Amino acid sequence: MTIVKRLDHFNIQTQDMAGTIAFYAELLNLEARAAPERDPADRIWLYDSGDRAVIHLNRFGTDNTIPREVVPGHPTGAIHHIAFECDGYEETIQKLKDKGLYYATNDIPRICLRQIFVTDPNNVLLELNFRQ
Repeated sequence: MTIVKRLDHFNIQTQDMAGTIAFYAELLNLEARAAPERDPADRIWLYDSGDRAVIHLNRFGTDNTIPREVVPGHPTGAIHHIAFECDGYEETIQKLKDKGLYYATNDIPRICLRQIFVTDPNNVLLELNFRQ
């Protein structure tokens, strides 16, 4: 029987590797490392504080494990957004303001949840969840 334990990672095809790495490093403190057995110019994995590669970045136009047409800059098809559990709500808001990035917020007091929505340089919508 297959049982899902957690989301492992998501993959982004990007035309702007440096900008995408900087976005996630500066906003979410993810650490960029070369993907195993891959050219770091083509593949970078972004690691969370728990040493898990939560985002895989592929330079647009490189081969994929599973071939699929990707149109950079377009919304992410049937995927509406990707959500991360986060800490540091006020610090994140300040980072977004300092960078002049558009974002939206949502509060759900009944479940003690504050949310920030922001898009990355590839038009991937992120939901950043902060539980109180």
